[in-house]
Amino acid sequence: MQGLNIKVERWADLSADEKEQRLSRPRQATATNTQQTVQKIIADIRDNGDSALLNYTRQFDYPEATSLRVSQQRIEQAVNRLDKKVAEAIDTAYGTIRRFHQAQVPENLAVKTIKGVQCELRYAPLDAVGLYIPGGSATLPSTALMLGVPAQLAGCQRVVLVSPPDKSGDLPDALLYAANRCGITEIYTCGGAQAVAALAYGTESIAPVDKVFGPGNSFVTEAKQQVSNDASGCAIDLPAGPSELLVIGDDTANPAYIAADLLSQAEHGPDSQVILVTPSSTLADRVKQALIEQCQQLQRADIAAQALAESRLLVVETIDEAITISEQYAPEHLSIQTDNARSLLPKLTRAGSVFVGHYTPESGGDYATGTNHVLPTYGYARNYSSLGLLDFYRRYTVQEVSYEGLATLSEAITTLANVEGLDAHAKAVTIRMEDQ
Repeated sequence: MQGLNIKVERWADLSADEKEQRLSRPRQATATNTQQTVQKIIADIRDNGDSALLNYTRQFDYPEATSLRVSQQRIEQAVNRLDKKVAEAIDTAYGTIRRFHQAQVPENLAVKTIKGVQCELRYAPLDAVGLYIPGGSATLPSTALMLGVPAQLAGCQRVVLVSPPDKSGDLPDALLYAANRCGITEIYTCGGAQAVAALAYGTESIAPVDKVFGPGNSFVTEAKQQVSNDASGCAIDLPAGPSELLVIGDDTANPAYIAADLLSQAEHGPDSQVILVTPSSTLADRVKQALIEQCQQLQRADIAAQALAESRLLVVETIDEAITISEQYAPEHLSIQTDNARSLLPKLTRAGSVFVGHYTPESGGDYATGTNHVLPTYGYARNYSSLGLLDFYRRYTVQEVSYEGLATLSEAITTLANVEGLDAHAKAVTIRMEDQ
């Protein structure tokens, strides 16, 4: 594409400030405005419920909206008329995602920590969860599977799906088919910060949930953060914002493969970011040329081009230096397209999801390998995990102590209680010991 703005740069030629800038995410110029706007939207939903939710849907999505709940009849219609090839693809993805997450089902455990004392760790599924599926410029049945399958496996009693309607006020058949595959029947046509607020606090039609899952734009991400910081709000899964991919490649890599992977994330949105780090200047140059050639062939070429303006092709001295940069950046997606790619895994732990080898496209994880594509972005892979089955559970502990067990521990408990000046804690033990 003419005017495509992406440069090949040598890492060693950059100053410390320039290196920091190259690894910075695209900044949201209106971050403060976004925060304030979301605060107002949340307050409006809390005060006015369905009325406010419907007004926002009319304002941002579908001007003629009169209701939000998707009927069971509409879901059945989508299931019956969906193109067979699309339905089969969703069924295949459902199967792989379910198999990978089924293996994550937790087991309760019990440990005798000392004679007469048993401690247990137990798991219970969350009662009610809200699944946010982005809409707008793309149809995302894959996200419905990534959130719906673990909710189904965990046995959450109530699963609520929200997604902004299209220009006709409807949701795509493929999305409704995927939701139905996961047993989801409570579906609403609403999106944005207002949908997150409705899930967190409830409206006349939507009862509040315990936790909100799913990625979204800056307004959705901000709303999730705000409701999670409010004691009367709800929990959230993780900070999941604009998509990002870092590729580590060497001379064995195919530049066309790398370019295709980079563009697969760049086309998500103009605020996406993709990076190649390689010790091969030849590879970097060839990837740049492949990006130019492939980008102009995309339906979303303009969006991808905007994302590439904030993306990098970095030439380093060694693979070890590439690893250091990746660990510093902590990408949402990390692709290793090198000789003996698996041997690098022990050194690469700061990533939401890792794609190993020349024949592992990032889009595989987006759709059908089985791993979850809801991942931490913006560097949160340093301290947040990829979404998994355990995120749909609460864990809690149980302890049972016999008289003999308490007698064994009584001196340790009372001594520590007295050291901390908490004599009621000590009394709770001694009163039991004196009662025998």
